[in-house]
Amino acid sequence: MTKVQFYDRVDDGKLRFAVIITRTEGHWVFCKHRDRDTLEVPGGHREPGEDILDTAKRELYEETGAIDFTMEPVCVYSVTAPGNFDGQETFGMLFSADVRAFEKELHSEIERIVIRDDLPEAWTYPEIQPLLMKEWERRTGKGGQ
Repeated sequence: MTKVQFYDRVDDGKLRFAVIITRTEGHWVFCKHRDRDTLEVPGGHREPGEDILDTAKRELYEETGAIDFTMEPVCVYSVTAPGNFDGQETFGMLFSADVRAFEKELHSEIERIVIRDDLPEAWTYPEIQPLLMKEWERRTGKGGQ
């Protein structure tokens, strides 16, 4: 069973991922990976020596083409799952971004971005990403905006 927990902070060295809840002009922004039929929140792995904010900015650009945006940290999250990292708790930082402009072309494994008013039914990580969305709404007070 997958367990997701939320924290205000952890030691920076534990942060392995950045996930970015992304909006543009009041709409949600999701990614459609070229090898999957599901949608996901932009995000990815932290590179060695990379600041976690730089990870978030890089991943947002790579996965959505966002070139003009504001971003802020929301909270730390962790995932513990039997088939993930030998069942060890792994940590990431959840961010919030508001995008004002996108590049016309994507430069990653993402096939396209999907901009919508509602949340997807088919999530790439259904045991994790809907919980991240709910925590973002709880902490920012922006539910459904």
